[in-house]
Amino acid sequence: MSDTRTRCWWAPGEAADPLMVEYHDTEWGVAVPDERELFERLSLECFQAGLSWSLILHRRDRFRDAFADFEPALVAAFDERDVARLMADAGIVRNRAKVVATIGNARAIQRLGTEGGSLAAFLAPYGERPPRRLPASARAGDIPATTTASDALSAALRARGFRFVGSTVVYAFMQSVGLVDDHLPTCFRYGASGPPA
Repeated sequence: MSDTRTRCWWAPGEAADPLMVEYHDTEWGVAVPDERELFERLSLECFQAGLSWSLILHRRDRFRDAFADFEPALVAAFDERDVARLMADAGIVRNRAKVVATIGNARAIQRLGTEGGSLAAFLAPYGERPPRRLPASARAGDIPATTTASDALSAALRARGFRFVGSTVVYAFMQSVGLVDDHLPTCFRYGASGPPA
C-alpha cells in the first residue's frame, strides 16, 4: 500500500531516500534517554557539520563499527593509533578535527559520570517536556538554525570540555533527540513527542 502521509520537507514521500524517511518517521524528534545513543547522535551531528545528513545516515553503520558502537567508555580509551585507524577508514568522514573531538567528547561524558552525573541529566534543563514545538502556522523557513537554548547548551558543553559543539550543531542535536519538536504542522509527526505508534 502506498504511503501518502505528509512529512517534513527534508524527508518527503516514496521518491525520497528510504533511510531518510525511516529516520524522520521513527527517530528524529523522539526523546533519547540512553547515554550511548545520545553520544552517537551528538557525534554524528558533529560529523555532519558542513555535509548532508543523508551522507552521514548512509554511513551510520560504518561509524558504529569504527567508533565501538559509540560506547563512551570505549571511545574515551582511544589513542593515537585509533586516530590513525579512523583517518584511514574510507567508510566514515575522515576529518581529523571531528575524529579527535569525538574522542574528547567521550572523555567529557566519562568525566560527567565520575562526578555523579550523566549526559542525559546534563541536557535535561535545556529541553522541555513535552518539547517545545513549532506554531501551527510555521513553515520550513521558520525553523531556526540556532536558539538562545542552543547557544546556552553549546556554551555549557564547551565549558565541560566538549568540542565541535557550536550552536548550530547543538541545535541540530536538540532536534534529533527530542529536546525540541521541529516537525512541521503539515507533517504527520507534528506534536508527537514519543515514538510513532
